[in-house]
Amino acid sequence: MIPISDIQTTAETLMAKAAIEIPDDYLGGLEKLADTESGELSAFVIRAMLDNYKAAEEDRRAMCGDTGTPRWYVKYGNDARIEGGPAALEGALRRATANATHNVPLRPNRVHPLWRTDHDNNVGINAPEIEYTFNPDGDWVDLITVHKGGLFGSDYRMLFPGDGIDGIKRFFLDTCVAFGKRGLACQPAIVGVGLGGSKDASMVLGKQAACLRTVGSKHPDPKVAALEEELRLLGNSIGMGAMGFMGSSMVVDCNIELGYCHTGGMPMSVHMFCLSSRRAVARIYADGRAEFRTDPEWFTDYSRRPTVEWAAEGAPQTEAAE
Repeated sequence: MIPISDIQTTAETLMAKAAIEIPDDYLGGLEKLADTESGELSAFVIRAMLDNYKAAEEDRRAMCGDTGTPRWYVKYGNDARIEGGPAALEGALRRATANATHNVPLRPNRVHPLWRTDHDNNVGINAPEIEYTFNPDGDWVDLITVHKGGLFGSDYRMLFPGDGIDGIKRFFLDTCVAFGKRGLACQPAIVGVGLGGSKDASMVLGKQAACLRTVGSKHPDPKVAALEEELRLLGNSIGMGAMGFMGSSMVVDCNIELGYCHTGGMPMSVHMFCLSSRRAVARIYADGRAEFRTDPEWFTDYSRRPTVEWAAEGAPQTEAAE
């Protein structure tokens, strides 16, 4: 039984780590772009951000003045048990969010959509968001916090089967150009693409692809992985660099996640994570011990299983388009 006090203590630590410490995978990707960026102003911005990240960690202060809208992702091992159950878990995550808003501190961005009132703690109706997934074994719980900007950096389009791969590329480029020209994203960024599912599922998959996969990770389907790389290169070919300046560093990496969809359509969403890619992860075991890491390990063979039953003896084969 995982003590609820350990859940809340770990969650508050995660909130601080996400706001202050850049994940190593994203930092490495940004450093590579700093070396290859063709635009003078864009290269200057990237190097300035790298210096800012170091200063933030040394001073233990949030790396960006806008700390986004904190949200939670929770992965349950099948044998995990939490003191008080799932409702107590959600209460602990809400308390941790409120406490961290004051103690880190984080900017209290959450307000009522109509009356614009707030509690000064990033907690309110349906806030913070909490999403769940499961693992077929284990007595642990993974807590993942993501501080993503809540205004822009997301778009959606209903494509159709006849649009094909070319239609996917066209919408991806349209989105990158629009985000860059209109200041709707803070790039360079990890870009997530959700393909398929229903409209809402496509949006969820795309945001998870942006926020919960690491730079350099590849989709297990080699054809999807090849499309990820092609989109990354396309995004960096439009002449835009850091924060909209001319350059070649729009996209740090591109991740695609899929869901089965209606036979007559092909929903697609595109999401850009923030230039300050804020995420932190901890696995909490039954004895209350917490192990911290930066890779969410959200997408697994189990979560991507294409068949009715889970093959307990090994991962199912990934489906590839003919």
